[in-house]
Amino acid sequence: MAEVRPAPGAGPAAGKAAPIGRPVVMLVLATAGFALNFWAWALLSPLGPRFQDELGLSAFQQALLVAVPVVVGSVGRIPVGALTDRYGGRAMFAAVSLATIVPVLFLGFAGHSSLTALLVGGFFLGIGGTAFAVGVPFVNAWFPPERQGLATGVFGAGMGGTAISALTTVRLVDARGTAFPFAVTAVLLAVYAAVAWTVLRDAPGRAVPREPLSRRLAETCRMAVTWQASLLYAVGFGGYVAFSVYLPTYLKNQYGLGQTDAANRMAGFVLLAVVMRPIGGWLSDRIDPVRVLTAALAVVTVGAAIQAFAPPLLPLGTVAFLAMAAALGAASGATFALVARLVPGNRVGAVTGVVGAAGGLGGFVPPLVMGLIYGTFGTYAAGLDLLAVVAAASALFTGTVVRRAAAGRRTG
Repeated sequence: MAEVRPAPGAGPAAGKAAPIGRPVVMLVLATAGFALNFWAWALLSPLGPRFQDELGLSAFQQALLVAVPVVVGSVGRIPVGALTDRYGGRAMFAAVSLATIVPVLFLGFAGHSSLTALLVGGFFLGIGGTAFAVGVPFVNAWFPPERQGLATGVFGAGMGGTAISALTTVRLVDARGTAFPFAVTAVLLAVYAAVAWTVLRDAPGRAVPREPLSRRLAETCRMAVTWQASLLYAVGFGGYVAFSVYLPTYLKNQYGLGQTDAANRMAGFVLLAVVMRPIGGWLSDRIDPVRVLTAALAVVTVGAAIQAFAPPLLPLGTVAFLAMAAALGAASGATFALVARLVPGNRVGAVTGVVGAAGGLGGFVPPLVMGLIYGTFGTYAAGLDLLAVVAAASALFTGTVVRRAAAGRRTG
């Protein structure tokens, strides 16, 4: 078992109950920081169609543009999650927020005139996406096991930062110029970094691993639950990310919607998924995360199969997309309820990093596949059929392999 010691500063408070209300304050501040960093992480997505027209990008190049921040923000969660186990959420929230300011300012003031500059800026913009791996272990440590599903689900609702981006970015660019939304986001990130450093506190008695980072990551990768949760999160959260970055382009090409209308509909998709994420965690606390995941993935299967036929947007297409949004949000919340149940507290950050990376990578691939399929065949049907098959296989995997693993952990 990993050697651990109390967190610096925990002192005599270790093992004592936190002051009433303090865990809630920490949860609210962590969620705000996650939302803000996700807002920054998603700044390029609403502007993808605009850059496609201005720079003459192909469908694949436009998909690559919005997908690059996703893959960097995903892979970066692995070391960031492990570093959070070691240094705590207070330091890491401040560090990630400050580091994200640099690519935000670059993209706003100098990096939007060519595809190369956008890809470079988007690469480093991915830093904002690593905030997720900071918040899950930070929040998890503040709450007892019977409330961790709801708490991490509420924190996960910070993914609604992508909805803020969808609702505001295009309007702000139209009103004040390309640099304005990036400047606003950079200022808010700086303010939050100061608040995180001065107000956030890590949970009393937080266990801090003393092993080297490489050894902790190796041990994390040997845990079966790491890969089981990674697969489920790649489908659940990955599907959410894929739709949140590519849905405007899909709606424009498939249904001929304007940029603003498409962005608004994408925001509605995101908001429903955000609302359902804590509900998925809450249901997992009261029922069972395996059951919630199985049901949610079954809904995604049906929704994707229906949308593959490109039905009229009103009402059937809208219903299919909203059903998938609700199911993907619930599945994302249930996945980390499963992690909270099956992973030792001093490993949550490292496991979260790997699982979060899988989720982000799950969102990186579909936009590229959809762009390639549409560019080749002029239809998205094959891509949605593939989503339905993957969701169905994941539901079967959850109801068999994951169910047995969870039952073995409860009885072991």
